[in-house]
Amino acid sequence: MSHKILIANRGEIALRALRACRELGIKTVSVYSEVDKDLKHLKFSDETVCIGPAAPINSYLNIPSILSAAELTEVDAIYPGYGFLAENPDFAHQCNESGFKFIGPESETIRKMGDKITAKNFVSTFDIPTVPGYSGELPNDEDEVKDIVQSIGYPVILKATAGGGGRGMRIVHSEESLLNMIEITMQEAANSFGNDQIYIEKFIENPRHIEIQVIGDGKGNAIHLGTRDCSMQRRHQKIIEEAPASNVDQESLHKILNSSVNLCKEINYEGVGTLEFLYEKNNFYFIEMNTRIQVEHPVTEMITGFDIVKAQFRIALGLGINLDQDEVYFNGHAIECRINAEDPINFQPCPGEITKMHTAGGFGIRYDSHIYSGYEVPPFYDSLLAKIITQANTRKSAIKRMKSALDEFFVEGITTNQKLHQNILDDEIFNENKHTINYLENEFLK
Repeated sequence: MSHKILIANRGEIALRALRACRELGIKTVSVYSEVDKDLKHLKFSDETVCIGPAAPINSYLNIPSILSAAELTEVDAIYPGYGFLAENPDFAHQCNESGFKFIGPESETIRKMGDKITAKNFVSTFDIPTVPGYSGELPNDEDEVKDIVQSIGYPVILKATAGGGGRGMRIVHSEESLLNMIEITMQEAANSFGNDQIYIEKFIENPRHIEIQVIGDGKGNAIHLGTRDCSMQRRHQKIIEEAPASNVDQESLHKILNSSVNLCKEINYEGVGTLEFLYEKNNFYFIEMNTRIQVEHPVTEMITGFDIVKAQFRIALGLGINLDQDEVYFNGHAIECRINAEDPINFQPCPGEITKMHTAGGFGIRYDSHIYSGYEVPPFYDSLLAKIITQANTRKSAIKRMKSALDEFFVEGITTNQKLHQNILDDEIFNENKHTINYLENEFLK
């Protein structure tokens, strides 16, 4: 039986999905905004449909337009990638209700895991530790609020329940600023996400950010593909990712891996997902679960040889997949550098025309990107241009290989953050793997 998939995304992940479809013999329909008519993957797609103007709300976030394109081209399924509608439970529900298989978990699973309070309460029943905090509705009495936070212990972090991407967060170090910070965070949450609900957690001051890649077939079978360390980040945005996470307590790791897989088995999780944790003093603290493909999935693919995107298609379309933990093998270490169209010092976006470029290549080097000479980087979307991934037997060797790859790679016509990556790779703290999620912002960039 032949299949046809609509790719409801753009850029690097759309090209990644299209390549996987071609290898599986799946026909593709690619949607695009008016400003994206020159995207690389459109040249290789079986069919293309323009779904609206440049603004995401009128195109890549426009559910009626996407479903209309799916109906027009008679596809079997819709692939959301990451970002945009990938974790929108209403979109998943409407896809399935309209007769198109949503390539991802069931809408209720997305909804449950998308609400951080619900997700925390839910995973705790599977022996997955969470950050101490308060997730109930805050009382109106100011003294009661102060008592709640006092019982958690300062510093605390205020988080929007529906937040993401580093927005809707405030750290509170003392009682003097607590009430004002709560008001500001609730207002930001309402403005950004249409939901002013917040929750309070103990602020883990110097943790690492470690995540676990899981895959489930929706029939009670699930595996993990190990860990990733995403601690090199700025304002909660990841800069460099690597796999596996090094220097982790093996007893704690074994326990959290088993608990994560058991959760997926018990809820019949379908598709790929990532459980994200803060890690400090040999303890894991669950913070959220992403029910989609991650930007950093290539580092996991490089050390396992497991094609995660193909697995998404196989599971959703019933093409058959064998999820056997004993058949997952880990080989060496991989590092990914995200090349963004942004100034490496002030991080301001730098859209424009790429006049000349050269890609990185060679043994143990992977390059995932949609850009080319003459491509016009638009100002309307995420600034990600390319992902350079290296794999070697050891972390030290993977870093050396990445330094060589970055020296070879160049883009002209626009500014990128390439120099930032090169500086990080020369940094002693990074090379000794002693950095935490606060290091880049609080020490390296000072």
